Amino acid sequence: GIRDGANIFGARPTASEYIPYAGEGFALLMPDKFNPSKEQDFKGTVLRYEDNFDAVSNLIVTCNPTSKTTIKEYGSPEKFLAANSFLLGKTSQEFASRSEGGFAANRVAAASLLAVNENEKKGKTYYELEVLTRTADGDEGGRHHLISAVVSGGKEYVLKVQVGDKRWFKGLERPSKEVIQSFIVA
Repeated sequence: GIRDGANIFGARPTASEYIPYAGEGFALLMPDKFNPSKEQDFKGTVLRYEDNFDAVSNLIVTCNPTSKTTIKEYGSPEKFLAANSFLLGKTSQEFASRSEGGFAANRVAAASLLAVNENEKKGKTYYELEVLTRTADGDEGGRHHLISAVVSGGKEYVLKVQVGDKRWFKGLERPSKEVIQSFIVA
């Protein structure tokens, strides 16, 4: 079953906080307060869970075919993000740009790259990014996007954890970062 894959993470975390999740070709630790969601935000969505308390906070895994053999073929985590800015929500397609004459509702008004990391796990490079977006309508005071991206076996896997500002500061920051750290592909 699902628990058989848990040993790939080494030491088991607190049972009440995470549930080991093994998908097709990937595994991660799922926050136990997240429930399955049927929404398909992005092409190739293979997993989507959202916070019981706040649907703004969610976790998505996408898997799409790619001609790349490694995530490094993007050149840098920043270039990966520029090529995949749709992951941050409905934007004007330009990273951290402002549209003419005001903003449409729910559009990302500004995006700040807070952290960038390249991580090696079992011989594969993962790009990890932390981005804070603010919507023009100020809903939730902004959203934290934690992204881990990797290429394996002709597929590009992306894990995105999105958390609203309020929940982030009420305790979802650490678990979100631990979920990103736990993400691994076959």
